[in-house]
Amino acid sequence: MNLLKALVTVSGMTLVSRVFGFVRDAVIAKVFGAGLYTDAFFVAFRLPNLLRRVFAEGAFSQAFVPILAEYKTRSSEEQTRDLVDHVASLLALALFAITLIGTIAAPLIIYATAPGFSASPQKFELTVALLRVTFPYILFISLTSLAGSILNTYGRFAIPAFTPTLLNLSFIVFALWLAPLFDPPVMALAWAVLAGGVLQLGFQLPYLRRLGMLPRPRWQLHHPGVWRIARQMVPAIFGVSIGQISLLINTIFASYLTTGSVSWLYYADRLMEFPTGVLGVALGTILLPSLAKSFAEKTTAEYSRLLDWGLRLTLLLALPSALALAILAVPLIATLFQHGAFDRHDVMMTGQALVAYSLGLVGLIVVKVLAPGFYARQDIRTPVKIGVVTLAATQLMNVMFIYPLAHAGLALAIGLGACINAGLLYFKLRRAGVFEPQAGWRKFFLQLGAALLAMGLVLWIATGRAASWLEGSVWLRAGRLTGIVLAGAAVYFVALWLCGIRPAQFAKRAH
Repeated sequence: MNLLKALVTVSGMTLVSRVFGFVRDAVIAKVFGAGLYTDAFFVAFRLPNLLRRVFAEGAFSQAFVPILAEYKTRSSEEQTRDLVDHVASLLALALFAITLIGTIAAPLIIYATAPGFSASPQKFELTVALLRVTFPYILFISLTSLAGSILNTYGRFAIPAFTPTLLNLSFIVFALWLAPLFDPPVMALAWAVLAGGVLQLGFQLPYLRRLGMLPRPRWQLHHPGVWRIARQMVPAIFGVSIGQISLLINTIFASYLTTGSVSWLYYADRLMEFPTGVLGVALGTILLPSLAKSFAEKTTAEYSRLLDWGLRLTLLLALPSALALAILAVPLIATLFQHGAFDRHDVMMTGQALVAYSLGLVGLIVVKVLAPGFYARQDIRTPVKIGVVTLAATQLMNVMFIYPLAHAGLALAIGLGACINAGLLYFKLRRAGVFEPQAGWRKFFLQLGAALLAMGLVLWIATGRAASWLEGSVWLRAGRLTGIVLAGAAVYFVALWLCGIRPAQFAKRAH
């Protein structure tokens, strides 16, 4: 399998989803702005979204994919299908119970996760109502992630990468055309979440059927593969939860800040998720099955080469992304979100958060590449221990930064915490002898540094004063921003070429 081709496929589909995600956020910003209603919705949506990352894309996939890859490599097709049947059945049962409990306990959950909202009965009651509609999303999206894990293990990367687009389309339809049918209108967003979860699961089922891996209900509790996955999931849930707990604590802090703080952090985070998803998640998605296969086949040299390839490609694309986000923070936000109820003040406040987030972008993406180096070896305990250290450091930085920097301080703590996480993962991989960097890293850094300097100068000069982006029509801003982005990208890649970096150097096949 050509990994670069697979990465382009996954990144391309993810790019489509992220573009629709920006359209969705622009629509939400125009219709609802940044205030009481959006704060309520984003808090209500954050919890099932965090649980999705913990139970589905996080702990479950980390435990499931390596063992599924092992079954696929070493066992028969019937044994692999039997594993999928039992895992899917037990996961669905557990998710149904979690959904039921979460829906009933919605008031307690909101009081625990956004205690500052209790000072406003209207905001608190609205958030509870929104949570009760959005919480079942965890059931549908987790089963969607199960389907996606199976498809990825079998090399069908494009379908799971495109699937999130359906949630974004659901948001757009509900916000633009169905919001007037709800009271208050923001309830339309909650129903969009639920509809999006159903659509995403339904979309992937036919592709599982074609593979012959559509799960059948089976309830053997003592299935050996299921128990291996369950044993791996216990530390994985704890490990993934550490990162999500950090985000949850940030929401608690933000709930005590000025109204709009939760929304400003949300919109900045959405812009951060663009490179994180297109590059970090995409790389992690294609690396995990390949690394797991190398581990199952005991090809340690190939294992190390895969990680080295992933790290170089990450730095090649993540560093310019971070620099561009920091320089273009206000132009990006003004162009994408300054419409309707989203005013100039919201642009500047969101811009502060985005600049703070951008300082940790490389760390956020590198974690997506290094963590599979442990998960593929079925070592989840090491990332958990590192996650505990990261959580403690992040909360210490929250306390340090929130008073001088307000909501931007919370974003800065998350970003710097991700850098600490990435650094510790790298140290542990090297210390354990799991990863041995290939030759040429010093030259590679010099080449990158020269290209980044050239790109940064072009972007800084072309961007001009931040205030100039708050005037004029959206089309004028969009045209100007497009020209600047294209110029910066052209200068960066030409500089890389002149420094001797060629695309063929990153062509990589998984053996």
